[in-house]
Amino acid sequence: MFDLASFIEAAGYAGVTAIIFAETGLFFGFFLPGDSLLFTAGILASQGFFNIWLLSALTTTAAIVGDSVGYWTGAKAGPLIFTRPDSFWFSQERVRVAERFFGRFGPISIVVARFLPVVRTFVPVIAGVAGMRYRTFFVYNVVGAFLWAFGIPVLGYYAGNAIPGIERYLIPIVALIVLSSLIPLGYEVLKRRMRG
Repeated sequence: MFDLASFIEAAGYAGVTAIIFAETGLFFGFFLPGDSLLFTAGILASQGFFNIWLLSALTTTAAIVGDSVGYWTGAKAGPLIFTRPDSFWFSQERVRVAERFFGRFGPISIVVARFLPVVRTFVPVIAGVAGMRYRTFFVYNVVGAFLWAFGIPVLGYYAGNAIPGIERYLIPIVALIVLSSLIPLGYEVLKRRMRG
């Protein structure tokens, strides 16, 4: 089984920061393990591997910059995104899911999408395509980044300090995080299929 903790230790600050940027700012980043990576990095910080405040500052900055890159990609590329053919890294269905999500929740979707894998990669792009004012987008971007990229590592840090030997339970904790983050997406897919 993939050892996320060892991977994060090897990646260090630069690797964790780059992954958070890629997941939020680049199309191919949709498959990266943002939630579990942030939480695990926080646990490692509780064991002295990272400085939690430096880690959280870097991941928050990466998330803000990543979403901004996604927004400007959508604003500049516009309709080209909707005509791009499907490939291993890109899917029109993922864009449509993000578009429906953005249409349903409006600006608050920038915050909520942070906690939804795949959707968090594409919602900023849709916001750019839709012509949301950048100032409005940026405010929601910063709030979402703070809650997600700052909040989750800090949560992992305090959990690591509060629960002795938490590293022994890391695999089931990460599995639970991944599963819980996929539930809303699964619900949306099931609902669409039931509608026919």
